[in-house]
Amino acid sequence: MSSESTGGRRALIVVPAWNEEEAVGDTVREIFAALPEADVLVVDDGSSDRTAQVARAAGAKVLELPINLGVGGAMRAGFRYAVRHDYDAAVQCDADGQHNPLEVKDLLAKLDEADIVIGARFAGEGDYQVRGPRKWAMKVLAFVLSRLAGTKLTDTTSGFKATGRRALPLFAENYPVEYLGDTIESLVIACRAGCKVVQVPAHMRERRAGTPSHSPWKASIYLFRAGFALLLALIRRWNVSVKAATPVVSEVSV
Repeated sequence: MSSESTGGRRALIVVPAWNEEEAVGDTVREIFAALPEADVLVVDDGSSDRTAQVARAAGAKVLELPINLGVGGAMRAGFRYAVRHDYDAAVQCDADGQHNPLEVKDLLAKLDEADIVIGARFAGEGDYQVRGPRKWAMKVLAFVLSRLAGTKLTDTTSGFKATGRRALPLFAENYPVEYLGDTIESLVIACRAGCKVVQVPAHMRERRAGTPSHSPWKASIYLFRAGFALLLALIRRWNVSVKAATPVVSEVSV
């Protein structure tokens, strides 16, 4: 199905969610309001609360993982679902409402000239800021990955991304599941596979509910882990070939 709100693409909005029962319902409803023709897939990442039930009640398709795999594992499941059901594009949105669904249209429109579009928080719009080691780690990552991508990228750790048809099977097979792999490592894989990566400005909002996943002690070691993740991604020998038949994920309950 094509539509104006998705730029003529058959789009799947993938929402990885872990214990987000307080926020995910409003997030799903807001996505449908902004993108009425898109499909919404909530990947319940081993939640112990009612995330799956709340998402289903809001109208989303729900894929329930038996254990917590992290954002990377949840997104790989989402990419496999997108490939299996022949979507043109998949867009990752946070379950806590920090990503504005109205900006998904901008990401999808940019897929006309790229394979992956990042919704960048540090691209001249919005007031989102980070400080300390985390800020400098992001600057270093952006510098290195910009050189690899051959274009200026200012926010390589953003989770707000659109993936086009060419990159979907690549990520369905190879999307990293390690910490920071879903951001840094995935971009390295995409660049080495010849995918074009660009960015558009995006605004970060406050969480609807719950607490941020980045605690102070995590922020303090972010610099080390981000640098290590980048180094590992650069030296790792990735097999970026795509199988003709993508493995099928488990059935989805609606």
